[in-house]
Amino acid sequence: MSVDSVKREILPHLKDFKAFWKNSGPFKYALTSKDFPPILLEPEEWIFSNDITALLKALMQFDKRKMKIVKAPFNPENKSILRPDRLSSWKINNFPEEWNACVCDVFVPEGHLTQVVLDTIEKDADKIQIKDVEQAFFDCLETCIDQLGYLCLKPQGSSKYAALKSCLAEWEEDEQDAGLL
Repeated sequence: MSVDSVKREILPHLKDFKAFWKNSGPFKYALTSKDFPPILLEPEEWIFSNDITALLKALMQFDKRKMKIVKAPFNPENKSILRPDRLSSWKINNFPEEWNACVCDVFVPEGHLTQVVLDTIEKDADKIQIKDVEQAFFDCLETCIDQLGYLCLKPQGSSKYAALKSCLAEWEEDEQDAGLL
């Protein structure tokens, strides 16, 4: 599997997940929804990748929706227009409408990025480029993806692969309680 490839799979049962992981894995990252109904995923859908940015782009359907980070069409220095202080002068065009109702530290509805994203970039404001903002956005999104109702399994400690043990144990317990095992 290449570094930026992503796999999406519907895995409704623990045995399906284990078979998929054995045949196609292991992966550095695994993401699914914690909420029902899921947002930007099918029920029981998982996304797997060894690259977190590729995984998050797949979740957002970044390429499919032709998303692009652009300068927002306003001047943050213009104080005659009321807007939140934490809003940055960057936004994502074609932002997922499904996320407009989500509360997140890194964006507000319609894909306007917050100052939290820019605060992670170690460059002078006048030297920041689109690629810097994009990478900063995905770095910030990774840290707060659980705020949006997702479960993202990542490597822990010295492991190279997603830490599955506690998630799979809970899943197995749920399936036993439901009489599926």
